[in-house]
Amino acid sequence: MQHRPRDFIDQLFSHLDQGLRNTFTKPKSSRPSPATKQDIDPIADDDYLKRYSASLMRVNHVGEVCAQALYQGQALTSRSPSVKIKMHEAAEEEIDHLNWCFERIEQLDGRTSYLNPLWYLGSLTIGIGAGIAGDKWSLGFLAETEHQVVAHLQSHLKRLPEEDVVSRAIVQQMVIDEAEHAAMAEDNGAQALPPLIKSLMRASAKVMTTMSEKI
Repeated sequence: MQHRPRDFIDQLFSHLDQGLRNTFTKPKSSRPSPATKQDIDPIADDDYLKRYSASLMRVNHVGEVCAQALYQGQALTSRSPSVKIKMHEAAEEEIDHLNWCFERIEQLDGRTSYLNPLWYLGSLTIGIGAGIAGDKWSLGFLAETEHQVVAHLQSHLKRLPEEDVVSRAIVQQMVIDEAEHAAMAEDNGAQALPPLIKSLMRASAKVMTTMSEKI
């Protein structure tokens, strides 16, 4: 028992190091980007569409920074070894998404959000708190987060230019993965969150996405 606090601190700093690095650089992906299936980039010479798509992909990148941090925080404080494993697996898929979004932003001559370290630290703190609340509530928070992320990504599929088949391919795969994460949480005993908490989560996400599209 006496080693647990030290183990927690070691893991926390390990996550902080990895997570903050991932906010500034392109992490390694375990899966190839869906963009590699596209032979050409139809908007490569259209500066207006590139700027517009880059701003949306920057928001999506922020979402993946936050998701990675949430899962890391929840894995740190989960009481169930099986839930810890599920959280780590989901976090790895979010790193794939980070890679894909970062790479696409580079292709569009865009940039990631200047506020990424802030988003990461805030989400890691929330994840730790959710894990402390108990695995059912933590999984409930994960499921609701993913449902809201799926809705957000689907809204971006409506906003992304039809010509930008590269970005659209990435977002479509992200929708599939995030829906699977929500199903995983529900299959493992997620507790439904109160309506007020869901509303607060949507309001917070709106502030984050609005700021990230510009900053």
